[in-house]
Amino acid sequence: MGTPKISIVIPTLNEAENISRLLKHLDASKNPNTPIEIVIVDGKSEDNTPDIIQQYISKHSLHHITVITSPKGRAKQMNAGAAVAKGTVLYFLHADSFPPNGYDQYILNEVSKGNHAGCFRMRFDSNHWWLRLASWLTQFSWRACRGGDQSQFITKKLFEELGRYDERFIIYEDNDLINKLYARKEFVVINKKITTSSRRYKNNGIWKLQYHFWAIYVKKWFGASAEELHEYYKKKIVS
Repeated sequence: MGTPKISIVIPTLNEAENISRLLKHLDASKNPNTPIEIVIVDGKSEDNTPDIIQQYISKHSLHHITVITSPKGRAKQMNAGAAVAKGTVLYFLHADSFPPNGYDQYILNEVSKGNHAGCFRMRFDSNHWWLRLASWLTQFSWRACRGGDQSQFITKKLFEELGRYDERFIIYEDNDLINKLYARKEFVVINKKITTSSRRYKNNGIWKLQYHFWAIYVKKWFGASAEELHEYYKKKIVS
């Protein structure tokens, strides 16, 4: 298939429910001529996520999917995936988020225009009015409307220049990198929608979870450390 232009890095932890569906979606939704690789970084799942991935690879005789393990924590997992990635563009994707058809070409088109980092707009798989509103807001370039569920593409060169994900952050690692990109004016929002799971909102309650996410954002704004944010998350939010 040639040297991959895009390396899709997917951190997993107990994602048996979603992972095979995501892998099918990624292959079905890309241009067949785009060379990509998929690097799955498992944080030592306690369900059968690794078995499902291996069964999928074997069933379809795939060679563009690599599976590695690392200590759990998205920052650690995504850094581990980036370290073995061969593509010139990294695409960090959560296991419960499904990018739009043609995602590979949208990303490569932006890179060819000199936009070295960015994300897609987002929609939740829910019709709740607040989640629809939150999804609608992601079309704007405001930093407050960004988050890891929108996925993140970035050239490998720029990712290394920025020092990769800060592994001190057990949560908020996506926003920390996004803040660095905004400070450099290196960010674009692609006007196509990625569909992401609303399961955390269902598990925690929409208003409760939104309040705690806002609280984390404000705490970071006023200088809270990575450890303080994680302690708040563990106390207030059910994963």
